[in-house]
Formats: sequence, C-alpha cells, structure tokens
Amino acid sequence: MEKKRVYTFGNGAAEGRADMKNLLGGKGANLAEMNLIGVPVPPGFTITTEVCTEYNELGRDYVISALEEEVKRAVAQIESLTGTKFGDKENPCLVSVRSGARVSMPGMMDTVLNLGLNDDAVEGIARKSGNERFAWDSYRRFVQMYGDVVLGLKPQSKEDIDPFEEIMDEMKETKGIELDTDLTTDDLKELVKRFKAAVKVKTGHDFPVSPWDQLWGAVCAVFDSWMNERAILYRKMNNFPQEWGTAVNVQAMVYGNMGKTSGTGVAFTRDAATGEDIFNGEYLIDAQGEDVVAGVRTPQQITLEGSRRWAKLQGISEEDRAARYPSLEEAMPDCARDLIEVQQKLEDYFKDMQDLEFTIQDGKLWILQTRSGKRTGAAMVKIAIDMLHQGYIDEKITLRRCDPEKLDELLHPVFDKKALASAKRVTHGLPASPGAAAGQVVFHADEAEEWSKEGKKVILCRIETSPEDLRGMATAQGILTARGGMTSHAAVVARGMGKCCVSAANNLIIDYKSRSMAINGQEVKEGDWISLDGSTGNVYLGKITTQDAELDADFAELMELADKYSRMDVRTNADTPYDATVARNFGAKGIGLCRTEHMFFEEDKIIPMREMILAKDEEGRRKALNKLLPLQKKDFEGIFRAMTGHAVTIRLLDPPLHEFVPHDEKGQMEMAKVMGISYKDIHDRVEGLMESNPMLGLRGCRLGNLYPEITEMQTRAIMETAIELKKEGIKAKPEIMVPLTGIVHEFKAQKDII
Repeated sequence: MEKKRVYTFGNGAAEGRADMKNLLGGKGANLAEMNLIGVPVPPGFTITTEVCTEYNELGRDYVISALEEEVKRAVAQIESLTGTKFGDKENPCLVSVRSGARVSMPGMMDTVLNLGLNDDAVEGIARKSGNERFAWDSYRRFVQMYGDVVLGLKPQSKEDIDPFEEIMDEMKETKGIELDTDLTTDDLKELVKRFKAAVKVKTGHDFPVSPWDQLWGAVCAVFDSWMNERAILYRKMNNFPQEWGTAVNVQAMVYGNMGKTSGTGVAFTRDAATGEDIFNGEYLIDAQGEDVVAGVRTPQQITLEGSRRWAKLQGISEEDRAARYPSLEEAMPDCARDLIEVQQKLEDYFKDMQDLEFTIQDGKLWILQTRSGKRTGAAMVKIAIDMLHQGYIDEKITLRRCDPEKLDELLHPVFDKKALASAKRVTHGLPASPGAAAGQVVFHADEAEEWSKEGKKVILCRIETSPEDLRGMATAQGILTARGGMTSHAAVVARGMGKCCVSAANNLIIDYKSRSMAINGQEVKEGDWISLDGSTGNVYLGKITTQDAELDADFAELMELADKYSRMDVRTNADTPYDATVARNFGAKGIGLCRTEHMFFEEDKIIPMREMILAKDEEGRRKALNKLLPLQKKDFEGIFRAMTGHAVTIRLLDPPLHEFVPHDEKGQMEMAKVMGISYKDIHDRVEGLMESNPMLGLRGCRLGNLYPEITEMQTRAIMETAIELKKEGIKAKPEIMVPLTGIVHEFKAQKDII
C-alpha cells in the first residue's frame, strides 16, 4: 500500500487528530482536531513530517513526483469546499503555505500567503470581491513574501532593511504617508511592478506566473527552512533533533485585509508573561497574519480591559484610545464575543494555556492555529497551579507541566528598590517579558553574540526583531524594540527564553548605520549602559544594581507537590549558612557536600590558616588552629540551624596547603607584612609546598594524617557545635567525609583520629 503523505481537513471533518503531532506537526494536528470539535477553520491539508526527511535525503524532484497526485486531490477538496478553482482567472482559489514542526518554533521557519495570484487572478479577485484595493494589496503581499521566502530576496547587509520594505518606504516617503493602509490602489499596482522588477534583477528570472509552480516552490521552501540557520540554532538551543522534520500546511486563504470589517490577530487564553487567568491579545484592522507578529504596526488590544491597561502604559488618554485604538470588543463586538467563546472552548479542550492566531474576514471569525503558548518561568508555575485548582489537571500533570530548567528564571535578580528609585527613566514601552536587565547597547544580533563571548553584558536594541536575530537574542541580557506589541516576534521569543523584553518603546528612534538611537531626543550610542524593567516596561539610562528575587506561594506549592511524589531526597552543596538557608527554602533535604576549605578562604580565617601553614612545629600549628576553632564552629552553627533535622555531610580539609598561600611576589610580600615575618621565609615555604601532581600529593586524608591536629580541630568544631545546639532543642545531624582516600589504612588512621 502506498504511503499516505497528505492529510486533509475541512468542514468539520479531518483525516488527522491532535495526537498525531509527530506525523502532522503541532499545527497540522491541531488544525485537524479543531475541525473535529467544531471550531471555524479554513479547509486545507497537511503534508507530513516524513516527507521533509524524504526531501532532505532524496531531493526536490523525488518529493514533488511522490506528492503530486495526493496534493492535486487535496487541492480539489479545497476547491469543492470553497467554491473556487486553483489557477482560475475569474474565481481563483488562493492558499497559504505554512510550516509546522511537532513543537512550537515561533518565527523560525517560513510562511507564504495569497499563493495563486498572478496578473490575471488579481483582476478576478478584484471583480469577485468588488474591492480592487484589497486584491492588489493581497498581490503586493504575495510577491513580497514569495520573493523573500522562496526566491531569497533579503537584506544585503545587517545595516540594510528588507529590499521590499525599502521600495515601500521610498513610495510612502514620496507620497507623504506613514502607514501601509494609506497606500491607494494605484500605489499598490506600482509596488507590484517594482517588486517584480527587483525579483528579475536579483534572480535573472520573471516572477513565477503558474499557481502550481508557485505552490511547489513554496512547499519546497518550507522544507528548506527546516535546515536554515535560525531553525538549526533554535533546535540546538532546545535539544530538538534534526530528524523530526517539519510538516507543511496548505489552507484556503481567509482575508484580514478586506477593509474595516476585517483584521488579523494573536491571542493568549492566559497572560503568557505573568500567568494570570486573563484572556488577552492583539489585532490589526485591515491586515494579514504576519503583520501582527512582525511588529511593523503597533497593534490594538482585543479586550476593553487590556486596551485601557495598554493605553495607560503608553500615556494615551481614554478619549484618544477609544477614538484611535479601540479594542476588538468595541470595534467588532460580535467577533470579539465569538473569539472569547472559542478561546474558552479550546482551553477547556486542550487543558492548557493556548496561543491562537485568527483572521476576521468581513465580520466572520476564522481560527488559523492553536498551540500551547510559550510562557515565562513564573507564568509556567502560576498556570500549572491555577489549572490544578480549577480542576483542569491533576497533581502529576501539574508537575510535568513545569520544565525544571525554566524554574531557574524565578531566581533571576530584580532591580534593587533603592537604586531603582534614584534611576533616570528615559522612556517606557510594553512589558513584553518580565525581568530586570542591565547591559551595554548593541544594535546587531551578531555583535550581541560577539560581545557576550567577551564577557560583556548587552542589551539588543532593534526597530523590531526577526527570526534572524535569534542568536543575538539568546546571548543578550534583554531586548528593546521600537515597534511591536505583546505578541510580536520579540515578545513571544523573549518569553520563551525567559529574557527581559520591552517592546514598542515610546519616542525611540534607532539608526543602525550610525550605531546610535535617540530616546526622547537623548542620544544613546553603542556601548552605553541602559537598564530594562520587563515587568513595568520602563527603560533607564545607566546600570541599576540588582537584588535576589522573592519566591511566591505558587512556587512553594509546586515544591510541596514535588516532595509528595518524589521517590528520592535531594541534598544540596552548601558551604555557608546563607547557601544552606537558600537551599532549605528550595526544599533541599540536607547537604550532600559541605566543603570546609571554602570557609578558610574568607577574610577573617585566611590569616590564622596561613599562620598554621607557616608554623614550624605542632605547637605553632595548634596555636593557629585554636584561633580557627571558634570561627569553624560559627559556620557550622549557621549551617546546622538552617538544616535542622536534616543530614549535613561535611568534608574535612581537602586541598593541598599551597592553595591557601599567594604564589606571586606582590601577594607574598603583603602576606609577610601582615604576618610580621620575612618575605624570604614565606617564599621558601610556598616553594616547599608546591607539588608536581597535587591530585596525588599531600592533600585530603594524607594531610590529616600528617597533621592530625587539623582533623582534630575540625572534628571538635563539628561535634561541639552539634552538642551545643542539641541543648537548645535543635537537632543537628552531621556526617563526616574523609576526603581522597586511596587505601584503607589512610581511612582507618583518620577514623581513629576522629
């Protein structure tokens, strides 16, 4: 039996299901499932991830030949369901072509919209819709997307902008307009002409006219995008194997650019930054899908509550907001009501926070995608705990929903409140991804990566980010953009990475060529320090100091759940009372390794430690060790108090003695001065302590056997402290580790001393 490579969906039926993500990709599997549960989804089909592997191994010609008949049947089904004809001049069927790996990879691979248009079809669309401007706007978008994704027209250097955007900006400047929506039909016709000319110059060929040639070009471009640099990097960052491949989703077009009763948007069933159970999202009137995510126009909010909150952050009056930036609830109340019902239905069904993409065509809502939304570490914990309390998931699923690596984000420092109060705020934007970040300004992703490798902390500043900026975003401390909203590429990717991000910053003008930006008229150059508060959207000049973050009740509840189902206890490494307290707060069930040598490097202990090392006899060593005894006891007391009732494994002194003395002339002279002895005595002693192989030399148990008074002092400190605390009702449970034993006699000798 011939292998099935294409799965169709539409009109409430589907050949796939949500549990087929490995074969259909996340997007394709969920498109199928949404059809089955009655969500309005444009009809289409999914080419499986297995075909991507065939494409990479066997090549383009083989894949097109293997797919041809199945794809033709699937296109015929779209034609039947939409009453259109692919390639027809009068009633053309237009489609979108999108990637869809089994896991969400936002912006990493490519999309083409309005495929099937040519000079004849655009006239047919204009006549059929009665909206000539819409038809030519769709054609302009198609040539631009196809030219970028399939034909490779991209910026020549990092200072350049997209070649199609450059042509459009020239026209808008000539016409004296700011927005794409202000372009007339004649302007759009001229843009299509100029775009095609740019394609001819770049490729040496005319823009493809045949819809079937266009379709195969786009399908192959999606497969190619699985192996592009940004997708490879994203897979490497997230440990996704190359063998997974991507599916290709082909759907009948629905149009958000048909005028004032149409639009497109992105929504989250809960707040992806904080985890709050608040439906939120953004939309653009008279726009198509990629416009919102690209961040080229600042979008409007879906809910009235969200719109008012956004306006307050942007310093916009309620009157101005309602007139110029109405929420979807105000502008299209019926569509907003439908969207709110659908988002609740999808969250109830998938039992997780959903990230939706939608289009409104002439007042009718269509859902183009749903997936489990990317979220910050804090949001991850809150959503999981809230959904447990709301009965969506059980305790074990709650634990599985929380990625241990993302919990690290909860420990990221926050700005010191006193330092923040005196900092100079220069602008504010949208709090796209929470956190505190301070760094030196850079404007290009590759330079962010280079500076970070040199140990510098950087803030990546962009007009808007694109998937090509991924490498720089990954290494930057934070991201600042002049455009975009809460659902823009910068915001979504930053939240997924746990990076601080402020988007749509007010009065921020970036000039890539001069490597500078103006913030409310104040010049900031590459290398200058700025600080971002991703929780408020505030931007400050200079470097603001930070402090440790405070953990909330949701985190504590998650840790209790982890303890409940854990089949082993986890101990920590801790060498100080502070570390022990922090570890205990995180639920550590004791200390697995307490390295006593770390205590001796502290300022009040290093001098008596060096006195012990320089002593010429046992009496001198004991005299110095008597100074160390109360200091050791103080450390152990703090650790035992923090770990009351839990075992603490204390490793006796392990490193060779030469690690406690300076090896440079300046350090030895300072030591001689402090200790009141000659530089020569110190130099000779240090030289005498040096070993050719310190791992096998005088260290660990051998040090304790040669100088038993060291082991005696440490044992006394441990035991006396435990006994004294017991009198207070504090249960200390010390365990003594004898380090670096090679033969049983070494261990027995130490045991006898202890």
